[in-house]
Amino acid sequence: MKCVPLVLALALATGFSAQSATAQTLKTVKDRGMLTCGVSQGLPGFSSPDDKGNWTGIDVDICRAVAAAIFNDPTKVKFVPLSAKDRFTALQSGEIDVLSRNTTWTLSRDTTLGANFTGVTYYDGQGFMVRKSLKVNSALELNSASVCVQTGTTTEQNLADYFKGNNMKYEVVAFAGGDETVKAYESGRCDAFTTDASGLYAYRLKMANPDDHVVLPEIISKEPLGPMVRHGDDQWFDLVKWVLFAMVDSEELGITQRNVDEMTKSDKPELKRVLGTDGNFGEQLGVTKDWVIRIIKAVGNYGETYDRNVGAGSPLKIQRGLNQLWNKGGIQYAPPIR
Repeated sequence: MKCVPLVLALALATGFSAQSATAQTLKTVKDRGMLTCGVSQGLPGFSSPDDKGNWTGIDVDICRAVAAAIFNDPTKVKFVPLSAKDRFTALQSGEIDVLSRNTTWTLSRDTTLGANFTGVTYYDGQGFMVRKSLKVNSALELNSASVCVQTGTTTEQNLADYFKGNNMKYEVVAFAGGDETVKAYESGRCDAFTTDASGLYAYRLKMANPDDHVVLPEIISKEPLGPMVRHGDDQWFDLVKWVLFAMVDSEELGITQRNVDEMTKSDKPELKRVLGTDGNFGEQLGVTKDWVIRIIKAVGNYGETYDRNVGAGSPLKIQRGLNQLWNKGGIQYAPPIR
């Protein structure tokens, strides 16, 4: 019996030691004075640079929101463009602090890459694009078609599963990069192009004659896209996760870039908790009490960043669909801040 307290003490000491040893990312970011964020090599609506190198998109806004929570400055982010093939290595090696690059959450990625997904920024699904001149109205009419696809993504397996499941033949024309894949499709090297439906709309904007191409109605997979962080640092995992949750909760509560200052005067208990006038929830994450105010002032709530980048206020004009809040017909949902 006398050895039990000793064992317990050792276990607790080991646990605290491991926790302190691994909770380093936030400190590293603060000491560096900059967040490093892995993004795509250019996908409109998600992460894309303009001719001056200014990055915009949903994935970009997530990283700017994290920087705002930490530094109260959304510009303190270094964006690192990564191919689908190189994105996980960059995270594993410590080259980046967060991977926010239209990446699908799957079991194998969650368990074999030494990384954690922190939430879903966009509920997507794989689709197909074809030229209108082919007069194809359904993916089920693509039997014996050649299909352009990017390697190193979930797209290849989904494509194989769909065609096999429907007893159809097809030819894969694979390329390493997204832009390379699109150029091959546009030049006529394949009959169809497949990727996440959001990507199809984004890539179509880059084509010489966007109206010559149509996205077919079939969605053949579930593609929940979200940011990733490395295993082993629960403090950093919690912070990145709750930045996204705060954006979703803020939309549900009606907190916007325009009214956030006014909302801080509210006596409603839930608003007081979220905006930091009651409780110490920000401090529990390693940031300040006004962390949500910082986020909303910098990038807005989830609905605002959606509309600005891919929704009604963007060239893509993708309807919210599944990405609408849970109480408005969608499935976008966040745990409460309390």
